[in-house]
Amino acid sequence: MTIFVVLVCFVLYWLGYRYYALRIANRVFELDPEAKTPAHTKYDGFDYVPCRRYILFGHHYASIAGLSPMLGPAIAVIWGWVPALFWVVFGTILIGGVHDFTALVLSVRSGGQSIGKITES
Repeated sequence: MTIFVVLVCFVLYWLGYRYYALRIANRVFELDPEAKTPAHTKYDGFDYVPCRRYILFGHHYASIAGLSPMLGPAIAVIWGWVPALFWVVFGTILIGGVHDFTALVLSVRSGGQSIGKITES
């Protein structure tokens, strides 16, 4: 049963990445795969440095964890493991992923500025 649940979660994450994220990228943000990022246009060897896609994935994967490690177990204690699993899986796909992806796109389109700097201007 455990393996089945894990496989279902992986399939849901893959579907979210493959279809939902691409829909947002193509229809909402209309991303250009040829566009240069601030790491290339503002290269300074310190703050703006291009890196491999797997390292970049690790940075963003760690950032999205946010509240889930604290809220997921709290939900599990109160309502059980099924609602907690739903929160972690669907919350990551529908809320966390969209939020972080939006923040990333806004930052790239604003020359690599932080969200705080973007809201100031």
